[in-house]
Amino acid sequence: MSPTHRVIEANGIRIHVAEQGEGPAVVLLHGFPESWYSWRHQLAPLADAGYHAVALDMRGYGQTDAPADAASYSMHHLVGDVVGVVTALGQGPVVVVGHDWGAPVAWSTALFRPDLVRGVVGLSVPYFPRGDVDTLTTMSALITERNYQAYFQTDEAETTINADVATFVRRFVYTLSGDDPIRHDLSIPPGVELIESLHEPDPLPAWLTPDDLAFYVSEFERVGIRGGLNWYRTSKLNHALLAPWAGANVTTPALFVGGDRDVVVNWPGMRDYIGILQMTVPNLTKAVILDGCGHWTQQERAADVNALLLEFLAGLG
Repeated sequence: MSPTHRVIEANGIRIHVAEQGEGPAVVLLHGFPESWYSWRHQLAPLADAGYHAVALDMRGYGQTDAPADAASYSMHHLVGDVVGVVTALGQGPVVVVGHDWGAPVAWSTALFRPDLVRGVVGLSVPYFPRGDVDTLTTMSALITERNYQAYFQTDEAETTINADVATFVRRFVYTLSGDDPIRHDLSIPPGVELIESLHEPDPLPAWLTPDDLAFYVSEFERVGIRGGLNWYRTSKLNHALLAPWAGANVTTPALFVGGDRDVVVNWPGMRDYIGILQMTVPNLTKAVILDGCGHWTQQERAADVNALLLEFLAGLG
């Protein structure tokens, strides 16, 4: 059985979802540069286990609307999209699962609207309370001022990526995977473009078929990369908007899953922070690091992620 597709009008935009199964809702939020399709290995197992799996094309991606203004991608807008979908489903409270950029949205949804969220799962990116400085400033201090998030602020990034989406997506996904033997911290060496610093797969990893890659590429060739980049362009705006939640904990039952070859997990100090994640997520059930797994957690290690998700869901009752 394949997922069905529909468009939900919510929060002032049209949001495309792929869904499968009946039962308590599990809402799946993807990251950059992906789409609902990144959850292709989770939809059927969740449905078979008695859940209603709902994977969104997030704002700016795929068949969901992509406002041109970066200010329309604030965390308030992104959480508003999730709340709008949950409201339209009429099944709250739900479990929210996010990967990469989808993880901060999932954590923030649980923080802003605990009445609508009975469980939250973050893949790759743990929960970070709002701190003293914005994310872009933090990234520049952790890596270098020539880092991918700073690059994504520029018009040059949009022009360069849109000119050759296939090469960017192919190299970006491979370079951040556990299959690339050369680690990349997403800093950009002087005198080169980000795309030039990424590694060319030969061959593609077993978990990413040519058809999988072609789907991602076709979506970005159709809608462009601006929507995805706009998520990164709200760093200072989000820092200002999240001031009321400075230092706040997420108290919803939670699960974190990362990979030991994930660039995020290997940023300076990150593993130590994950080790004490329960200080800011007091109802964390587990923080699991998968051996040999890179950044694309639910795609690289689908069976492991599915088992952990189903275990977590069963524990919620």
